[in-house]
Amino acid sequence: GDTLDPRYPAPQAILAAVQAHAGLQFAEALRVERETFVALARGPEAASLVGLFLADQAVRKQARRHAEGASPVRRAAVLGAGIMGGGIAYQAAASGTPILMKDIRAEALDLGMRTATAQLDRQIAKGKLSEAQKAAILERITPTLDWQGFAEVDLLVEAVVERADVKAAVLGEAEGLVADAAVLASNTSTISIDRLAEGLRHPERFCGMHFFNPVPMMPLVEVIRGRHTDEATLARTVAFALALGKTPIVVGDCPGFLVNRVLFPYFNGFNRLLQDGVDFERIDRVMEAFGWPMGPAYLADVIGLDTMVHADRVLQEGYPARMGHDGEPVMEQLLAAGCLGQKNGRGFYLYGTDEHGRRQREPSAEARALLGTPSAEVSDQDIVDRLMIPLCLETVRCLEDGIVASAAEADMGLVLGLGFPRFRGGALRYIQNQGLAEFAARAGRHAHHGGLYQLTDDFRARLHSGQRYH
Repeated sequence: GDTLDPRYPAPQAILAAVQAHAGLQFAEALRVERETFVALARGPEAASLVGLFLADQAVRKQARRHAEGASPVRRAAVLGAGIMGGGIAYQAAASGTPILMKDIRAEALDLGMRTATAQLDRQIAKGKLSEAQKAAILERITPTLDWQGFAEVDLLVEAVVERADVKAAVLGEAEGLVADAAVLASNTSTISIDRLAEGLRHPERFCGMHFFNPVPMMPLVEVIRGRHTDEATLARTVAFALALGKTPIVVGDCPGFLVNRVLFPYFNGFNRLLQDGVDFERIDRVMEAFGWPMGPAYLADVIGLDTMVHADRVLQEGYPARMGHDGEPVMEQLLAAGCLGQKNGRGFYLYGTDEHGRRQREPSAEARALLGTPSAEVSDQDIVDRLMIPLCLETVRCLEDGIVASAAEADMGLVLGLGFPRFRGGALRYIQNQGLAEFAARAGRHAHHGGLYQLTDDFRARLHSGQRYH
């Protein structure tokens, strides 16, 4: 059978207690049970998981508060019919909202419809959906090459290529064709909402609505409030995300918003380890043992090295002092050699299938060749710290900058948007479980690695006053 996950100690401890009970007197058995319960209840895993449950409640309550009095979205539209557009169209149609899906290329519309259909076929294979239900859902998606029907749309999500000039042009054109009361939202992952709003006549009706890939699997939606976004726009967008069955978190506008702004410092730490000659396969093993669903090299391949490099450049431009690199990052070198990751089967790993059609991966010689000679002995704990300290401190900065309103929302955003290990409870909970003093000591040991490892004034103030994050 399945082995018990040692990172969640309760099931193992309960089994041990039950086995011990067999040979014990009643009073003695009660003592074992009591001691087991107390040890588990006091452990960091319980604090993290109880904290997450409470954070989840708080985030849902906050979302309902934002959505109060919102006018419902009766018809939606998505611009751009790639994997993201198709995923958004599927999500709307599956939750009962008719949606127009527009693109300028017929083959893109076909891809969008295939994306939605594949998702429905998976549901049918699991016995969760009938053919008739599939047909009804697909009927709610109208693929189109023109702007017909856009005057009836209540909310439009732009999901075209991640380039500010293209997005701004498409949004400007769409604004003239939708009703005055319609909300425009951009599914950008990194580009500033205020920058995209510059060319709009009604920036108050514009905000960010950042879905995560793959859309049907990822519960988080970042709703980004621009400088001009009004409350009615925010309310309708949050209400729409809730209607899609997602967990929306309202965040402020900055490069990368919450999730990507916090993720790229982690990758910056990864790049520094690579430049020190630490093997990426080892880093992946260590970070998976830490609790991440996949290590950084594999995650970069899954996201796509072209996407990674593009977003990394946006963040370098946004925060040059902290997020710049010394020399050319390893991912840029891989990309220059034509490696895209899983998209073309070559990245940090080579992807193929064995004779049974099972997917396989092995480390790529190209990636190995780019690694420096190991310059220092690095322990597993060093690997964890050099990746996690930048991620945690950037989360601290997001809270200080008001990009996210509460520690609960920051931690839930990372758990739902990044797959942060649940038993560790999010970045701020992870700092708190270690103790702020211990975290500060670890950051101090790695401070020579640059700006991402420096404690903030607010963190120091909390440390001295004994204030917690949760």
